[in-house]
Parts: sequence; C-alpha cells; structure tokens
Amino acid sequence: MRLKEPRPVKTRLHTLAIAATLSVSAIALSGAVSGTAQAGATFDGVKQKGYVQCGVNLGLYGFSSPDDKGKWSGLDVDVCRAVAAAMFGDAEKVKYTPLSAQQRLPALQSGEIDLLARNTTRTLTRDTANGLNFTPTNYYDGQGFMVSSKLGLKSAKQLNGATVCVLPGTTTEQNVSDYFRANKMTFKPVVIEKNEELNKAFFAGRCDALTSDASQLAAIRAAEVQNPNDYVILPELISKEPLSPAVRQGDEEWMNLVTWAFYAMVQAEEKGLTSETVDAAMTSPDPDVKRLLGVTAGNGKALGVEENWAFNIIKQVGNYAQSYERNVGAGSKLKMPRGQNALYTEGGLMYAPPMK
Repeated sequence: MRLKEPRPVKTRLHTLAIAATLSVSAIALSGAVSGTAQAGATFDGVKQKGYVQCGVNLGLYGFSSPDDKGKWSGLDVDVCRAVAAAMFGDAEKVKYTPLSAQQRLPALQSGEIDLLARNTTRTLTRDTANGLNFTPTNYYDGQGFMVSSKLGLKSAKQLNGATVCVLPGTTTEQNVSDYFRANKMTFKPVVIEKNEELNKAFFAGRCDALTSDASQLAAIRAAEVQNPNDYVILPELISKEPLSPAVRQGDEEWMNLVTWAFYAMVQAEEKGLTSETVDAAMTSPDPDVKRLLGVTAGNGKALGVEENWAFNIIKQVGNYAQSYERNVGAGSKLKMPRGQNALYTEGGLMYAPPMK
C-alpha cells in the first residue's frame, strides 16, 4: 500500500493560520453579540419600567433635597430629570433613592439604581476597580474647611492640632490626612457616618473644623445656621473634586444617553437657548441649533430616543446656566459664583463636544 505523502510544511502552516483566523473571528463575533445583548440591559430596563431610578443625596441643599411635599430639586436632581426628559419626553418620570456616602456605590453596583447623581467625585479607583463609568462632570469643586468665626482663623494652615469633623468612606477623609501630612501638621479626626449627625457635632463644638467639598459646606451653612456669618469657609481648597454622575460599566447605550443629556444642557447655554426661548428656536437657521433640537434628524436615532429629546430637556429642565443659578447660584441661598463651572468661553471648564 502506498503511503500518502505529507503535505508541504508551508501548506500546513497556511491551513493552521486560516483555522486560527476563523477561530479568533468566531470568538470576536460571539463576544460582540453577547456584548451587544448585555450593553443595553439598563437602557432597555429603564425604558420598559417607564422611569429612571436615580440615587441622590439624603438631603443636600442646592444639589438634591426634598421640600415639605416630597418634591426633589437640585443640580444633581436636574441631571436625573434631564435623562428622563430625553428618554420619555417627561422630566418627572424619575424615582429618587436617597443614599448615604457609604451606600451610594454599592447601590449602583448592585443595580438598585440606574443612575447615581449624588455629588460624587470621579477618581481612578472608582472608574476602574469599582466598575463605574462616570459621565461628564456637572460641578467642579474642591475640598475646604469651615470654622466658627469666633476662632478668628484666616487660613487652613492655622489648623495645626485641631479636631476636624469628617465623613468616612469618602475622598474627603483621605484628602484631609494628605493635607495635614504634607504641611507637617497634626489633627484629630472626629469620624461620624451620617451627614446630619456630623454637622450637629460640628455646630455643638465637638470639632474645631468641618471639612467637605466647598459647595457642601456652603449648603450646610445656608440651610442649617440661623446666622451664616457666624461661620467662615477658609480660602484654601485642598483638592480637586470633579463631581460627576455615574453609571455601571458594560452598558454603553445608557452611558451615551446620560452623557449627552447633560451636554445638551451645556450646548443650550452656549447657543443662548432657554426653557422660555426654545420654542421660537425651532425655526432657527443655525445648523447646530437645528441638530440639537431635532429639526435636522439623526441625533435621536443615534441615542435610541425621539429626535426631540434635547428640546424636551431644554423646555422642561432648562439649560445648564438656568439649573446652576436656581439651585446653587444667584437665585439660591448659596449664591455660589460660576467660577470653574462657567462656560469655556467665559474662563470656565464647561464645554460640550459637537453634537453631530
């Protein structure tokens, strides 16, 4: 019997290469299919149930707090409302889950909430190990210190040996340790888990200073003190705190909607569109305005929503300036200047990419 001659090495290698390529392609296709199926889980779930479950602060004036009738308002709340307006055409289709600093990340990771909009600092660890995706920063902040005016302090560098009230489970706790160490100072931390109890401890005199994001200190002073002049926020900001909404990793469709819902508010401010003028703007000849408002179609389809998604945000929630001013700016008790939160054209950091 005549044995078969072995195929040339070159031919065998070519065959193996083709097989390997097909195998890799099959794996890639399988991953793409499963990724696509998984990617829309939150988006599809929100759409099906008919509302956005939004995680917010337990109560922080200017960012997220309920009134005596249970109606929520604030800069973070407006992000939730903008997403609902984009998806459902109705900014009121939101249910709020009040969360402590310790509860907020697990609530998002577990699927208890769809969106976290709770004055949360974007960090590398949270963006990676914690499995979160942060959407655009809606408030640029920094950590500071509040003290009684009676102490006569003018600088945080005068706090050597002070007792400092600080909330655990936050970047605040690490920042204050880093600041005192870097400046060769010592301090005694008073760590209390709940904001309300922490603030009470400070106002009762258990601590020389209360440390948190400067915006939060201003909110506490405005909401909880009879005479705000009795307390002063020291001028130093000891950290960068880009406060940003977050979603779970693995659902790009949902992240896209949350991202561009916020950008629509910024773009509306850039174009001078407000909740009062957006109706008239529907006849604007500006190509950017036409795309933003859905007169020129395409953006809605790309996001999986109606073409008038941004119109609904602007009409029902307003542009970023309107949200800022009524919640934390001149129209509020906080009266916080825009600063870094101004548009890039006015020296700030707020900037919307091209919406096309």
